[in-house]
Amino acid sequence: MVHDHSSKARLSRGSYEEDVALLLAPRLAYFAGVAREEHVTRAAQEMGVPQSTLSRAMVRLEQDLGVTLFARKGRTVSLTPAGRAFLASAERALSEIERAAEAVRADADPRAGKVAFGFLHTMGSETVPGLIRAFRADHPGIRFTLVQNYGEAMIERLRAGELDLCLTSPVPDAPDLVARRLDEQRLRLVVPDDHRLAARRRVRLAEAADEAFVTLEPGYGLRRITDDLCAQAGFTPRVAFEGEEAETLRGLVAAGLGVALLPPPAVARPGVVELTVTAPRAVREIGVAWLDGHPDTPPVAAFKRFLLSRRGNVLA
Repeated sequence: MVHDHSSKARLSRGSYEEDVALLLAPRLAYFAGVAREEHVTRAAQEMGVPQSTLSRAMVRLEQDLGVTLFARKGRTVSLTPAGRAFLASAERALSEIERAAEAVRADADPRAGKVAFGFLHTMGSETVPGLIRAFRADHPGIRFTLVQNYGEAMIERLRAGELDLCLTSPVPDAPDLVARRLDEQRLRLVVPDDHRLAARRRVRLAEAADEAFVTLEPGYGLRRITDDLCAQAGFTPRVAFEGEEAETLRGLVAAGLGVALLPPPAVARPGVVELTVTAPRAVREIGVAWLDGHPDTPPVAAFKRFLLSRRGNVLA
């Protein structure tokens, strides 16, 4: 079989393989239809396209491949060995496309679709389960893909299209994102139960200026808030340990390895005392963010409306 070099010459932009894929993809369904019917006229009627269009498409397909796919006798055709081999791969490709189409339609279904939702680790034990339970009271069929991570990582996944929405702190401010403040959460100074401040109920943060701090790693929103609050109190925290999870930090505090600024725990932790910080005002804002201009599926739109309706009541 002699290759059609004029066809190959048309495929000059980028790699030959990539351009071939772009040319072949629209013709796969036509090819599979003709192969099933073994008759161009019947295949054209079955697919609702003009016979001439179908015939030209098959000729071009063979030209672009440089291979004869059909043995022709009038309007009747039969597959060559190359055609049978190509049909098996074409049917797999078409089946995969059909499965992908079904999946995205299912994810967009208003009653049973899917929401990809990211949130901070500190909201995973109570806040997020409570929100989803309340939402599913009216939308029982909607499914969730849940991702726990720190704020910057969630924003990256939001931008990559892996998340529809994320619940984060601080509330992001970026031109490609839309963010709405939903609530605020008081932070406490957590100290060991035998600490010099443990008998107090309230404390100014400046009173902890000489303490060793245990904090989340740089890049976490709570770490940024801790550094900012300490700066407002007139000092730079002396960081003894850095971690990735708030309850681990509480364990380090209980072991006498430092103090920490943390949101309230889901369950009280023995070995620590949690003090109200009177100055500066120690809170973190909680917000929801999504990609600007990104169209919402009906399930995502419904969950977004629900979250916005809970302003001031997200953490309850």
